[in-house]
Amino acid sequence: MTINYKCKHCSQVLGTLEEQMVDTNTLGWQHLSLQEKKEMIHYQSNGDIEIHAICEDCQETLEHNPEYHALDYFIQ
Repeated sequence: MTINYKCKHCSQVLGTLEEQMVDTNTLGWQHLSLQEKKEMIHYQSNGDIEIHAICEDCQETLEHNPEYHALDYFIQ
């Protein structure tokens, strides 16, 4: 099983975990609400998991342009 972390705005790969078994408590998933889990954690048909997070560049853009928070995607 592979866990891929990708930016939800620009799709940049932030990191990858390749493990047979992963303790989700170690990853902090227990701190996410059900809604956050639905938005962030995506299970792929091949058994991999894709986590949508925000990269540093997109976070900086959001800080300078707070109106972008209303958009699902702000990078064209």
